[in-house]
Amino acid sequence: MKPLRRLSEIAPFLKEKGVCKRVAVACAEDQNTLEAVGRATKEGLIHPLLFGREIPIREAAQKSGDALDSAELRPCADEGEALAQAVAAVKNGEADILMKGLVGTDKFLKAVLHKEHGLMRRDAVMSYTCAIELPAYHKLLFVADTAVLPFPDLGQKMAMIDYSVEMAHKFGIETPRVALIGASEKVSPHFPNSIDYALISRMNARKQITGCVVDGPLDIFCACDPESLAIKGVASPLEGDADILIFPSLEASNAFYKGLMLFAGGELAGLIQGTEKPVVVMSRSETALSKFYCMALACLVAES
Repeated sequence: MKPLRRLSEIAPFLKEKGVCKRVAVACAEDQNTLEAVGRATKEGLIHPLLFGREIPIREAAQKSGDALDSAELRPCADEGEALAQAVAAVKNGEADILMKGLVGTDKFLKAVLHKEHGLMRRDAVMSYTCAIELPAYHKLLFVADTAVLPFPDLGQKMAMIDYSVEMAHKFGIETPRVALIGASEKVSPHFPNSIDYALISRMNARKQITGCVVDGPLDIFCACDPESLAIKGVASPLEGDADILIFPSLEASNAFYKGLMLFAGGELAGLIQGTEKPVVVMSRSETALSKFYCMALACLVAES
């Protein structure tokens, strides 16, 4: 498989393979969400199942400019019922992908995490990885964790790496380069994450972490800019050409990606990690295009 370098390449790749997945949208009364769902439906990527209050869904669909005639509307009395039915549809195999609509993220994730009726794999770490497309970078950047883990410990950092590498493999990147991001390339007891990073890098060198090349701690310049490596005199197996950025905290990664969205013309596609089937969680402020890319990514992950 030729590596996919842009988010816009996912949909044509899937269409060529004839991929079409069933998406359960929980609390679908959201204009941006339905705009993205309508586009993905028209392009033949998905067949939507819309769970929520019927009249608001139809009104939001009309405002989005899409009638969604081919969608299956599953009327629900309230968001609790819509959440439960959407998760159940994915759990029992009626749908392949779960997508968040107009409902709080905390309530949505609580339903996903439910021990009996939820979608988490046994003993899995819940995390979040997104692929970001930037005009200023020559390929996609996979970033974790931007949404779930406030201060990941060593085990959670390793899970973040595993999930991100697995996602990069779906894009045809055989040996992704993983940068463990900090404020400096130096290991120091003043920065506890740098000690975890040194240990993880050593584990990768000893083949305890496979399928990728890992190095850290590195700052953003050393991770993504070969000239910065030369200027600083830093030797790194990533050669300033990272595919994946692992951050030490949610605050750091969330601020990083939102800055790229606002100031650098970035678009993203991301998924909750650790689930039995793909789960799409997007902020209400994200664009319809990013939500479309998220559905395309979910189809890519669900297919392979």
